[in-house]
This record gives sequence, C-alpha cells and structure tokens, in this order.
Amino acid sequence: MENADAAENEGRVAPAVAALEAVVDPVVAVVDGTITYANDAARTALDLTSPEGERGAGEWDAASALESWPRLKAAVDETTVGTVRRVPLEEVPYDAHVHRDADVATITFDHEREDAATGGSEGETDGTALGERDRTVKDRAINEAPVGITISDPDREDNPLVYVNDAYQKITGYHYDEVVGRNCRFLQGEDSQEVAVAEMAAAIDEERPVTVELKNYRKDGTEFWNEVTIAPVRDEDGTVTNYVGFQNDVTARKEAELALERRTEELDDLLERVEGLIQDVTDVVASSTNRSELEAAVCERIAAEAGYDGAWIGERNPATGSIDVRASAGACDDSDGPPIDADHPAAAALEERAAMTDAHEGRTRAAFPLSYNGIEYGVLTVRTDRDREIDERERVILSALARAVASGVNARETSRVLETDAVVAVELTLTDRSVAPVALTAAADCRLEYRRSVHRTDDETASLCTVTGPEATASDLVAAADAADLDCRVVLEREGECLVELAGGDDLVGWLSERGVRLQSIESEDGRARVTLEIPRSANVRSIVEALEDRYAGTDVISFQQREREGETRQEFAARLERDLTERQFAALQRAYLSGYFEWPRPTTGEDLAQSMGVSRPTFHEHLRTAEAKLCRAFFGDTESSG
Repeated sequence: MENADAAENEGRVAPAVAALEAVVDPVVAVVDGTITYANDAARTALDLTSPEGERGAGEWDAASALESWPRLKAAVDETTVGTVRRVPLEEVPYDAHVHRDADVATITFDHEREDAATGGSEGETDGTALGERDRTVKDRAINEAPVGITISDPDREDNPLVYVNDAYQKITGYHYDEVVGRNCRFLQGEDSQEVAVAEMAAAIDEERPVTVELKNYRKDGTEFWNEVTIAPVRDEDGTVTNYVGFQNDVTARKEAELALERRTEELDDLLERVEGLIQDVTDVVASSTNRSELEAAVCERIAAEAGYDGAWIGERNPATGSIDVRASAGACDDSDGPPIDADHPAAAALEERAAMTDAHEGRTRAAFPLSYNGIEYGVLTVRTDRDREIDERERVILSALARAVASGVNARETSRVLETDAVVAVELTLTDRSVAPVALTAAADCRLEYRRSVHRTDDETASLCTVTGPEATASDLVAAADAADLDCRVVLEREGECLVELAGGDDLVGWLSERGVRLQSIESEDGRARVTLEIPRSANVRSIVEALEDRYAGTDVISFQQREREGETRQEFAARLERDLTERQFAALQRAYLSGYFEWPRPTTGEDLAQSMGVSRPTFHEHLRTAEAKLCRAFFGDTESSG
C-alpha cells in the first residue's frame, strides 16, 4: 500500500518538476538556507552543478550560490505564509518574488523589473496571479486592526502623521485627510495630563518606545482615555525613519480605576473619622454617670458623624422576644416604628452574637451586639447615608466601638450593685466540678462555706472558706484538694473545723464580679454548691443567668426574688469599711476574726496569723490595731481617719 502511495505521489510530482524545468525564469526552492531544488534556468544562471541525469536534484548553500542571499533571507523570514513578496535586487539585473509556504520558500527571478512605467506596483502586478501579495496582506491587517495605528515622519517639520488606520479614525472621529500632516498633539486638551505629554516628548527626543495613558478629546469634543504606545522604526543602518503609534480607548477601564480610587479615598477618610469615634466613645464612657446617659451620648455622637444617618441602641425584651429601643439619634426609622422583629439585622446580631448588615431603602443597616464577658447588654445599630456599603475594615472598627460601649455599660451596671435599692436575689445550685468548692466537697466528706475572696502576696486570688465535717482536718483537706488539682492552705485548724484558703479551678467569684453581680453566699456539700446572688434589677438578669447556665454544667435555678433595700445593709456597711481599709489591714482583721483570735482562750496566736499572711508578728499586729481603730470609727460615727 505504501509503495502504491509513493508511486502515485511520484506520478503527481514528476509532471510538476518537468513544468518548472520548462520555465525560462530561474526558480529555486529554499529550506533552512539550503537550495533543495533549482530548475534548469536557475542552474544555468547561477552556475549550479548537479549529478548528471537528475533533473533539478542536488543541494546548494544559498549563501554561496546567491549573491543577494542576505536580502532574500530577510524577505523569506518576513513574508507571511501563503503570500508573495517582490524583492528588488540591486546587485543583479532582475528582481525576485518570494512565494512563502510553511515549510519551503520558492524564489523566482524575473529579468523584467516591475516599476511604475510598466503600469505595475508593489501591491498590484501580474504577480498577484501567483498568490496574494505579502505587503497587501500586512497593509490590510494594519488598516483593519482593532486598535488605532499611526505613522509619523520625524524628518518632516513637527513630526506630522503620515498614516492613520480606520480604527484611529473611529476612535477620534477625525477623517484621514483631517489628520495627515498634523502632529498628534491636536488630540490633547486642557485636562490632558502634563506628565504623560512630557514623557512622550522625552521618549521621542531619546528615540525610545514609551506607553502612557492620558485624557484626549474626540472631534466632537468628548473626552476619552487613550492608552498610547509610541515606538521608533529604524532602517538597516539603525536610523529612525518613522514613529509608529498605537492608540487604545481604555475609557471604561480607566473610569472604573478612578472610581475605585475615589471610593478608596472616601473610605479612608471615613475610616479615619470612624476611628476617631472610638476615642470619643471612650471619653463618653469615662464621663457618663449612668447607663442611659452613656447610651444616649453614644447614639448622638455616631449620628453626628458624616456617613451615618442615625444610630440606636436596643435591648431584647424577655417577655416578647422583640427588641425595645433604649436610645436613638438621627434619622432612625427602625427606632420610630413597631418593635424590632426577627428579620431585622439587630435581631440576627443578638442571635448569632456577631455583626450583621443588610440593605434597606438604598442604605445599609449594620448591627453590633453589645456583649462583655459573655453578658448581653443589647445591640448597637447604625444606618449609613444613601448608596454606601460598609466594608470589612469599617465593620471591624464599629465592632471595636461596640465592645467599648459594652465595657462602659458593664462598668455602670457593676457600680450599681452597691448603690441600687432595687435588686433581684437569685438562688441556684451548681454541680460543675470546675468550681473549687464543688470539687473539694466531692472529694472529701465535708461542708464548705465561702467567706470572702482574698489576695495572696503573689497576686493570686483565693477564697477564704470555713470547712466542717468528719474529714475537716488539715491533712484530709490537703489530700482531697491535691486529688482535685486544687491549692488548699490551712489557716486555722480546730476540732471538726478548718479555716482554709482555696485556690484553683474556675474563678466563679471573679467571673460574677466582672458582670456586676454580688455574691451573697456559697454553701457546698457532697459535690453540690448552693449559690445566692444579688443582681441589680436594671441589669439584664436573664442574660447573666443564661451565661451562668452556659458556662457551668448542671446549673439549676431555684428562685428569683425582687426586693428593695432599706437603709444601709450589712454588706454596704462592710463595703464602706473595706474601702477605708488597706488590703493588709483588711486581711489581718478578717483572719483574726475567722480564726477565733478575739475569743478566750485564743485557739491561734498572732505568730500563726502572721505566718499565714507571710509577714512578721509586729507587722501583723500593726495592721490589726489600725484596722480595729477604723472599725470603731465606722461603728461609732467618728469621721476622722488615720493610716
């Protein structure tokens, strides 16, 4: 089969070779600089020899065989595949035509030169019968290119344009005869960028390529952004003969970039102002005397900021589940209407405990939960001015602002614990063994009663507790505490009772104190602690109790009781006295009382108590006497004080 195909192919090629042998003009085929075929006319004209009997066969080095090969080689490399290019040859009395194929270039030598006198031209001669002219293809490609193309002549005065393609005319609105002969600067106007114009001028002076973007003007006066590339065209000697320019209308892309830059600048300016809000809100937190004043001042400050229409702070209504507005400022349609429902971002922010936004009537509503140490104090909602979104950077800043507000509300609520007359007494039980009293009574057969928190010399906080029961001995308690990974230090041991400092585990007392909750008592037995709390009625009692239930497994609420205080309570008297005592004076007085130091006979000595505090005996007695004096003054009404 292969032999048959070869024979068939040879049968087709042979007549073609024979036909070329009959052509009177020289014809050669060139592949990679080697003449692989030459007809009889070429062998004669070029003095090529071949093995006898093989018509046109043989291989010759083109550079050696053809005097004009350097010029022909350049033409072969530059000619478009499937086209023909005429190459005038000065070295010999004829011209050449390069017929370009993908693998081979066929060169014919024409003894009759083509010139204007014979009615021919580079673009249109009898050579077109052999295939489309190479230069014609390239001319059409340039003229029909989708980008504007210009050619200027620097040898003429003011480097005028000598050619523009169709795309250039469409981009600028100018016709060919309105452009040729003029310098390209006629497209510039009052808003054209001087830096770009100067950069183009410098590049032309230095004969180097350049690309710039500048604002140009069409014939009808409309503006457009033009991406201009200018490059020098050099002859064989390296002399610049022309400049070619490429124009691309990049208006859409440039306007998008400029819009983004403007938006970024506006946002940077807005964020700078929003960051200033945090400092202002911090000042509000420091200067406000109560929660309502704080919330109103925060809303007013945000509403006064450019970029925001208004702001409001709301709190979840435990009865209805909706959000009631506590304070508002500016244009806040949300705060003036019915209670906020579950579809509002404020409701979602409380539910998810994260910032939430949505679009509403051409504006953005953003809600930020007010939460401090797990306690919910409501939600802050802001509304932007028209057609403005809130990006991630602004969201982060506003979230920080919300945390500052929540911290301020927490501070106000905490301060009300000792001041308010309206409180809610909450009684509950805990079985979570991360709480030290629960863990100790689960490990030892004893009953524990919390007395007070104390600060050790190493800045660690511990609970001072009285422990009673069969295993209320120093050795048993220390062993049980070690087993529960707790630190138990025995301050005083009596028969069936010990006074201990208990540290380790989760700091329930500190956690409650940070949330404005006063701990009334902890009584623990058999791994179950009964805890009594006192929470200001104005605080979010529901949120605090829910946080307790989430934090400590096995929490069971026994009762809620609202009550009013009458006069100064024992706790308030103690708190007032404690504020007057130094930390060491209070510790000495407390340890002396709880250890039975004031009883007779004394079950402990001043030396023992001094050691438990880590001080000398004289220092302990000095602290104790001063504390006793302050206690007497507080009780008998003497307002004088001493250190």
